[in-house]
Amino acid sequence: MANIIRRDPFAIDDLFDDLMRGFFVRPLPVPAEAQALGQIKVDVKEDDKAYTVHADLPGVKKEDIHVNIEGNTVSISAEVKKESEQKEGEKVLRSERYYGKVYRSFTLGHDIDEAAAKAKFENGVLDLTLPKKVTSTTKRLTIE
Repeated sequence: MANIIRRDPFAIDDLFDDLMRGFFVRPLPVPAEAQALGQIKVDVKEDDKAYTVHADLPGVKKEDIHVNIEGNTVSISAEVKKESEQKEGEKVLRSERYYGKVYRSFTLGHDIDEAAAKAKFENGVLDLTLPKKVTSTTKRLTIE
C-alpha cells in the first residue's frame, strides 16, 4: 500500500535538507577529449587584401566541416565523432563515444569575396583565405 506523506514546503528542516542534499556529491570528471569538443580555437590575421583564418579541429573529418560566408560574417561548424575502446583479451573493459556538433561564428571588418575564398584542411587545422571584397569607390561629381 502506498504511504502518503504530507509535506510543508516552508518547513525549515525540509528547506535545509533540500539545500544540502546535493552539496557533498562529487561530480563525475569530464574527460579532456569531451571538453575539447565544445570549442573551436581560431586565429584570424588580416592584411591589405585578405583575411587568413586558422581553426583547430582535431579528430574531425574533412567531410564533416561546413563553412558559410554571408557578407562579413563567417560561420564554421563541424560534427565530431570520437570512439575509443579498451580490450583485454575478449573482454571489453571500457568503451567511450563522443558525438556532438561544434559551431563558431565571427564578424570581420570587411565583406568577403565568396567567389575567391579558399579553404584547406590538413592535420586537424582548417585554413581559410578570405579575400576582401573590393569596395566601389565613390566619385564626387562636380555640378556645372
